[in-house]
Amino acid sequence: MKAVAWAVENEITRGTSDATFAPEATCTRGQIVTFLWRANGRPEADDPGNPFQDVPADRFYSDAVLWAVEKDVTEGVSATAFAPDDTCSRGQIVTFLYRTEKAKGRE
Repeated sequence: MKAVAWAVENEITRGTSDATFAPEATCTRGQIVTFLWRANGRPEADDPGNPFQDVPADRFYSDAVLWAVEKDVTEGVSATAFAPDDTCSRGQIVTFLYRTEKAKGRE
């Protein structure tokens, strides 16, 4: 699959092992914002302050969450929680994609 090869080659994601990708597996909110953040060049948030108690600084998705919230790609599930391990719905994913494009001035 070309899309998977592209995503792996561009370090947007990787497989679930060296030999598998698991295309039918679900994704979390943390994974989806990380994919978008990486696809956008891994930009740093202008204000790296972290309001989310469930987004520790040492997690793979931490910088991505801060960027996505700052760019209005997404928001937390509350003022102090992002729920990075919750399953991301199809509706959330297309909303994240739309808002990412909107942040770039394209809608």
